[in-house]
Amino acid sequence: MILCLDVGSTWTKAALITEEGELVRTGQHPTTPPEVLRGIDALRDTVGDGEILACSSAGGGLRLAVVGQERVVSAEAGYRVALSAGAKIVHVSAGPVDVRALRASSPDLVLLVGGTDGGDRSVLLHNAAKLARVAVPIVLAGNVEAQQEALRLLAARTVVACPNVLPDVGQLDPEPARKAIRAAFLQHVIGGKGLSRGPRFRQLVRAVTPDAVLAGVSRLAAQDREGAVLVVDVGGATTDVYSAVSTADSEGLERTVALPPDRRTVEGDLGMRWSAPGVVAEALAERLTTEDLTEEARLRAENVGWLPDDPAVDVRLASFAAILAVRRHLRQVDGQLGPHGAGLLVLSGGVFRHTPDITPVVDALRGDPVLRPVLRTAEITVDRDYVLAPVGLLAESGRLDAADRLAKRLA
Repeated sequence: MILCLDVGSTWTKAALITEEGELVRTGQHPTTPPEVLRGIDALRDTVGDGEILACSSAGGGLRLAVVGQERVVSAEAGYRVALSAGAKIVHVSAGPVDVRALRASSPDLVLLVGGTDGGDRSVLLHNAAKLARVAVPIVLAGNVEAQQEALRLLAARTVVACPNVLPDVGQLDPEPARKAIRAAFLQHVIGGKGLSRGPRFRQLVRAVTPDAVLAGVSRLAAQDREGAVLVVDVGGATTDVYSAVSTADSEGLERTVALPPDRRTVEGDLGMRWSAPGVVAEALAERLTTEDLTEEARLRAENVGWLPDDPAVDVRLASFAAILAVRRHLRQVDGQLGPHGAGLLVLSGGVFRHTPDITPVVDALRGDPVLRPVLRTAEITVDRDYVLAPVGLLAESGRLDAADRLAKRLA
């Protein structure tokens, strides 16, 4: 058996899965800081035990700052790479870095980029010298011809170097930096979150949760070659949107896609509890509704541990959050979801899993004038068993057949 765990700030979720990819049992337990292993051990007793594959977003997940050269070029490239690596972007700067502003954002990690290979070196080296005074790990993914000098300037810091995210103008190479961010998170960040007293938890965690989910979405897209997969995860504080398109055509042959085949965006002002007022404000501004739910949203934001007994309002808020987040995601990826648009939309998050009838949400999404062309032929389903993160964990551990079989619960 394989026990897949997702340790979040509020809940720890578990899925017991066979080696063949069959889901046996699921469960959840309140996350138990400062010793999250107590919650994990409780789930092992109730759900079942096996080889543990774990991801985590507890303690706020991975807080990442991006330091680049030009906002339109290298900083934007770094921002997109950081989002796709499952990070929460807390600071983005272009040009000479403002160390005071960066420190104020309290990052766990800094992604330092700048210059194409063989291009300008000055800003990257200037920023490296400044960041030598910042006591957080650094992923260096800028001009490779300046990296040795940058490493010398950063000698007192923990640095993970990797190939340039922007090796040439218009050429984005995100994967090496994503792997370096993951390695730095596992080795240097997770142990500093105050989640566990010993090394065992750090040894169990293989990825930041959004990175595992993105890997799961990518496996799901490989099974649905006639359209992109969209996933909307509406949480209490944020709404995450993932999209992926298969790089193989219907004959199984590799094809070129205009953008990285899997992408993620995070909307920090859209959520069901802490960020509920932001959902209402944006829905009114975008004219999704004329019904002012500000008071209901305020109650949810001020009483995050108490769920008001009005599921109809929750469904309305979830619909608004999903529509607004997908609209923003489409703007971020220039509306490009592959050659056939969306073939599958997966709704994730507690509000969808605990709503027996999601017809009002489906109708709202399909009826939105901006989303209608993208979703008109898409199948819409709910990740009721929360399998996307386990699919990603299985895939990242090399169990591709098991990952694909588990993903078929959604396809």
